[in-house]
Amino acid sequence: MALSTLKTLAIAADGLSVQRQRMDVAAENIAQAEATRTPEGGPYRRQRVTIAASEARAAFDSELAAARLSLKRTRNGHRLPAPAGTPGGPDITPAVQAQTVAAAADDVKMVYDPSHPDANADGYVALPNVEIVTEMVDLMNASRAYEANITAAEAIKSMVDRALNI
Repeated sequence: MALSTLKTLAIAADGLSVQRQRMDVAAENIAQAEATRTPEGGPYRRQRVTIAASEARAAFDSELAAARLSLKRTRNGHRLPAPAGTPGGPDITPAVQAQTVAAAADDVKMVYDPSHPDANADGYVALPNVEIVTEMVDLMNASRAYEANITAAEAIKSMVDRALNI
């Protein structure tokens, strides 16, 4: 039970980390929605987070096979987890990975404002490609997913607590 519980908690923790990164990126996008100058030059570019399964994770079928082999009998009534490096051993690797990716360089809004200090010769200003409504929806989505991962971790904690009180 302990090994599967640790893996389950690790998955919930990975989810928390990814959702936190999504919230941070959405907040940064909102904060930079009007930035027309960046150290790299030009307007701020909307950031987004891509989420992918970790390559270090084994496929579901191999995980299932490993789970069937994870315990060995030492004496009647006693079981020990398999050692590290064996199928079902304590291999807790990230289930998901998140990466922040900038939007395409040509994806900016051009607004006519000849009085703006960053206006080009034709009077147009390049503004960031950030839509506040989209960012707020992303922020709420990430917040709810974060809460769901907290709920999952709390449920695991509760199950372990009840199992220890038996």
